[in-house]
Amino acid sequence: MAISCIREARWVVAWDAHLQQHYFRNDIDVVFDGNRIVHVDPDYAGPVDREIEGAGYCVMPGMVNVHTHLQSESIGRGLIEELGNQALYQTGILDEKSVFVTSGLTEEAGGAAAQLRANKASTQNAIAELLKSGCTTVTDLAVAWDGWLDTLAATGIRAVAAPMYRDARWFVPTGHRLDYVWDTEKGRRDFAIALAAADAALSHPSGRLSAMLAPMQVDTCTPELIRDSIAAARERGIKTTVHCAQHIPEFQEMVRRHGVTPVQWMHQEGLLGPDMLLGHAIFLDHHSLVQWWSKRDLDLLVESGTSVAHCPVVFSRYGQMMEDVGNYIRKGVNVAMGTDTEPQNMAEEVRMASTLGRAAAGGVRGVWLSELFNAATIGGAKALGRDDIGRLAIGAKADLVLLDLEAPGMRPVRDPLRSFFFSAADRAVRHVFVDGEQVVKDFEVTTVDRTVTGRALQDAQEAFVRNAPYVDYRGRTADEISPTSFRIEGRN
Repeated sequence: MAISCIREARWVVAWDAHLQQHYFRNDIDVVFDGNRIVHVDPDYAGPVDREIEGAGYCVMPGMVNVHTHLQSESIGRGLIEELGNQALYQTGILDEKSVFVTSGLTEEAGGAAAQLRANKASTQNAIAELLKSGCTTVTDLAVAWDGWLDTLAATGIRAVAAPMYRDARWFVPTGHRLDYVWDTEKGRRDFAIALAAADAALSHPSGRLSAMLAPMQVDTCTPELIRDSIAAARERGIKTTVHCAQHIPEFQEMVRRHGVTPVQWMHQEGLLGPDMLLGHAIFLDHHSLVQWWSKRDLDLLVESGTSVAHCPVVFSRYGQMMEDVGNYIRKGVNVAMGTDTEPQNMAEEVRMASTLGRAAAGGVRGVWLSELFNAATIGGAKALGRDDIGRLAIGAKADLVLLDLEAPGMRPVRDPLRSFFFSAADRAVRHVFVDGEQVVKDFEVTTVDRTVTGRALQDAQEAFVRNAPYVDYRGRTADEISPTSFRIEGRN
């Protein structure tokens, strides 16, 4: 294996194993042998095959994204950012947004072949953006598709394949009423497909793929399906993730069915615990928008050791936010970070988490960047059951991000993480290594041809635009659902 040394890195976000926390170090050598870090100290005197002069860099651990949907979200760029159904408590995921990202292409819009091309283009584009934003591990919640795992592996990122399945699908027949179409037999068939996909990921020859099981949503899965998912995941030594408390209609539906909140229902059914990662967990019983009488949900998450995937950008578009992330963290919830939707930019997600965290708390001390950086690194690692990612320490995986201290937004440098997250973002990410292999070099992603992928993504979006009238409940065109910001002169 090749030995690489980042010599005298000006800043290093290192890991204190004794105190279990990140800390800054100056002017030290970071050395990795193959895919493992072997030295984080001054004056490395061993053999070196590749040396990088570190005086102009801050070296930090790659961020861990525990929740996103790579196969679909990039397709919606320019279409979905301002969607939301006011008659369904502002959320857009139940009807309007789904037209453009999850509805599936009909034969009129190209059918299955065009859908596969769209899946691949969206996945490649999203991963390129994630790598460039300093993310080295991504959890992809997707309905398993042909070529999925090889596409993930070819990008060079460390990927957790999370195949999705459910017993019921959402149906909005009127624009203001959420219904459910149940088919538990299909749910079981799709569960079997997901198990096969997870097993294939765990044995993938790249060595960088792993898996989670992902029964889709708390309101679309029977407790038996979630319970069997947890059992199957434990057999494989992996985790389970479920969307839960992600919109108000879901909260209301679970109360209608069971008389308790979604989190309390999961607790009653024995579905919470260290093996479980909840997608979003925003609308808990303390949230001001649900006006519920109990105040137990947050404590149940703490007591059970359940992790939460926090994805603030997508909810900010609906005028909604977690209340509040700093309180979750200080209560003891293991909070991890995800991007969920486009832009697939972990740096911007952390920045939004900071802004909304303070707004929700009503004060400047609502949440600290150090807490959010922990969520984006070790919080994600813990949620995935990993102790070898999200930190710069001897024995950890060589997943490293080199921030250029001369990049726009980085100077002056007093605290390089504040400069990065609050000002520079992806503009500062010069080099990225995953498993010891370089995947971003001199600001460019080396594993994805972004020009080619961008053209394929354009074709994919145009197919979904054509598809809109065939899948929208009212037969509306894309321009009727999501008109452009201003009129376009001369449009045919």
